[in-house]
Amino acid sequence: MHGDSALQGLSPRRRTDPYPATRGLKIMLAAIMFPFAAAAHAAETDAAAQSAVSAPLIASDATLEAGLPTLSDITAVLRAQFRVAPAESLQIARAVLTEADRHAISPILLLAVMAVESSFDRYAVSVAGARGLMQILPAAHPQLIAGAADLTDPAINVRIGSTILRRYLDQSGGDLDAALLRYSGGGRGYARRVVLRMRSFDASLGRE
Repeated sequence: MHGDSALQGLSPRRRTDPYPATRGLKIMLAAIMFPFAAAAHAAETDAAAQSAVSAPLIASDATLEAGLPTLSDITAVLRAQFRVAPAESLQIARAVLTEADRHAISPILLLAVMAVESSFDRYAVSVAGARGLMQILPAAHPQLIAGAADLTDPAINVRIGSTILRRYLDQSGGDLDAALLRYSGGGRGYARRVVLRMRSFDASLGRE
């Protein structure tokens, strides 16, 4: 990530066709962001009243209502396809659902980014020094990294990575292609690889 060079948020309605390349990644973003953003906004008031301790459970419950992947869905895929240990897969799944809810980003997008960046190896370190699941580059984000004790911790890494991705989405006016290009530090074909991973996760969860 950031010089070195993730499941798609679903509408309750089933898609009738895949995303043709001619329609572009902006259309992909609309399908990713808006249904989940609406669900997150609807739950925002109730969620604000809950404590930080219960946040993972709130996020998991919200996915059921929105027709998004559940904690057990994500854990099963991580264990079967990426050989992630049971305890770690649960930590990752919980972090993904919590931060997806916090930032109104699809959990599928976050998982796809992680698959491309680190293949869910929380100890991964790039040649540029990017670290963890979402390959956070400390030198590029000193303010976000300040106070972060351990970037191998899924909760910390996914929180920071989601914050960065949300910022790039906002700054690009919702252009997923541009946001992913910036997230990868200009990696060639990076956005396409993320989109392919999103579709793969969809198929694995029987959501195609």
